Amino acid sequence: MSGKAMKKLSLEKILDLNEASALHGKLMSMRGSDLAIDGSAVERCGALCIQVLMSASKTWEQEKLSFKFSNISDALVKTMQLIGVNHEMMLAKESKQ
Repeated sequence: MSGKAMKKLSLEKILDLNEASALHGKLMSMRGSDLAIDGSAVERCGALCIQVLMSASKTWEQEKLSFKFSNISDALVKTMQLIGVNHEMMLAKESKQ
């Protein structure tokens, strides 16, 4: 962990095409800080938002910062599984103590 305060981002209920740009903007505004994402409220999620999250995960990894999900809804897990993303990998990063 980098020593900076961890920021938190709660994902919207609906992560569709319209939300992808807003999600990208929120993530970029938090760049440079460790980040915990709460995905517990997600009811529906599209592949584009998953791609935005995956891209952000890679960016945080390259910057050697923590990027983890603190909570994840069943709907988000199912979407990730459908498109072949290992959600457990995203949950596991530094969340085990």
